[in-house]
Amino acid sequence: MTLTQGRAPRPAEKVRGTHHQASLIVQGADATGIVAALTSVLSGHGANIVSLDQYSDNAQGGAFFQRTLFTMDALQAALPALRADLDDRLVKQYGLTYRLRDLSVPKRVAIFASKSDHCLLDLLWRHRQGQLPINIAMVISNHPDVAEEVRSFGIPFFHVPSMGPDKSAAEVEHLRLLKDNVDFVVLARYMQILSGEFIERAGVPIINIHHSFLPAFIGAGPYAKAKERGVKLVGATAHYVTEDLDEGPIIEQDVVRVSHADTAADLARRGADVERAVLSRAVLWHAEERVVRNGNHTIVFA
Repeated sequence: MTLTQGRAPRPAEKVRGTHHQASLIVQGADATGIVAALTSVLSGHGANIVSLDQYSDNAQGGAFFQRTLFTMDALQAALPALRADLDDRLVKQYGLTYRLRDLSVPKRVAIFASKSDHCLLDLLWRHRQGQLPINIAMVISNHPDVAEEVRSFGIPFFHVPSMGPDKSAAEVEHLRLLKDNVDFVVLARYMQILSGEFIERAGVPIINIHHSFLPAFIGAGPYAKAKERGVKLVGATAHYVTEDLDEGPIIEQDVVRVSHADTAADLARRGADVERAVLSRAVLWHAEERVVRNGNHTIVFA
């Protein structure tokens, strides 16, 4: 295993300054001729392929995944005809699935937070600096502590209390706020467990940041537990949320080396740095259509 000291995030692709760039994600059973068929369709519509990344987990009949970035004049007008040809060549001929997206339209995101603000404020800052090609529609928190800081970024803030074992009233309000307003949700150290019903009814991907290199130290006080165990590494994991707590497909992970001399507070501080970096990369890659889910794991074209 190779250990890194916080891999530098790849710069966001220049998608917000152009109205002609799109991504095409393809997945399904591998077969001869898929790449040729795909490039033929794109070239037939006057598209210029900027990058093409592919992966097959078995050259003999395995699963095939591909991310293609291309430019095209009058993209919006061309999309219906392009989709029709992709349906004929990729879906009907090869049984593949695909998603095609105009990257000039940023994904809308809601950020859920609690009292810990390091991941939240990092995402807001990166967004303001143009490092994340997203539109932050709102921040929702079960505490009012970060309200003024969020509003200073010009982002709507909603305080939705969530107390006690019954979270149903809070989740009803969450769903009301999210309905038709977001394309995905980010849990920026949101210290509440989401119900399976909420996850299903939200109907959008949900990304969580976990305060360890999964699986390890679940529950409260993770860094105190890590200190007690004398760990030599602390890390963070960004993953998609499923009904199984902290068991969803992993998007990104990273670690930093620590020593016996570090206090629990030192571990928490260094862990927070890793959490910020890992979550921002996961959000960036999801926003740029770099992540392909396949069962309970992911293929990340990063």
